[in-house]
Amino acid sequence: MDAELFARERVEVAPGAVHVPDWLAAAGQRDLLAACRDWARPPAGLRTVRTPGGGTMTARQVCLGWHWYPYGYARTAVDGDGAPVKPFPDWLGELGRCAAEAALGPQRPYAYDIALINFYDGDARMGMHRDADEKTDAPVVSLSLGDTCVFRFGNTGTRAKPYTDVELRSGDLFVFGGPSRFAYHGVPRVYPGTAPAGLGLAGRLNITLRASGR
Repeated sequence: MDAELFARERVEVAPGAVHVPDWLAAAGQRDLLAACRDWARPPAGLRTVRTPGGGTMTARQVCLGWHWYPYGYARTAVDGDGAPVKPFPDWLGELGRCAAEAALGPQRPYAYDIALINFYDGDARMGMHRDADEKTDAPVVSLSLGDTCVFRFGNTGTRAKPYTDVELRSGDLFVFGGPSRFAYHGVPRVYPGTAPAGLGLAGRLNITLRASGR
């Protein structure tokens, strides 16, 4: 992966859905990882998400700004330890705005105020779902750290085909807005042991930034 003949190019996977490889440099990845480790500590730290049907998500999660639970938002970790959700830092909102512009061009000044940080070990997956609990159509910003994954990006009408599988590596950016804002997407596979050697992370972190509109 570190010695490819051709550089990976920016790709519009669907209208309004763009993959920007290697957007976050190595130093930025290390800084973001350090912040994620702080956020994952209790209270309101990394937790296992339980679904309404009684199952559990295999990717574990911590939230900033607003606490997401299936299928709503709260100011406390209502399905965790009940502690107040950790604050969403201004610098992370600015990172979200810069990322959205890097992928989609000039945007309205959306107020990013939610981060969902998912940790995947080698066996974790994420089923096809839509990010539809917000009250705004601001583009969703997704940053990857650590192990490479298959990111499946689908359509707005069904969890089934058509969809496109995209390989997301550490430092990659994926943004979806406009006509693709409410498309189904998921992670069917993670490739263990593929994180950059200098990062110091076993597993994958996905930092998803959203604007709540609340």
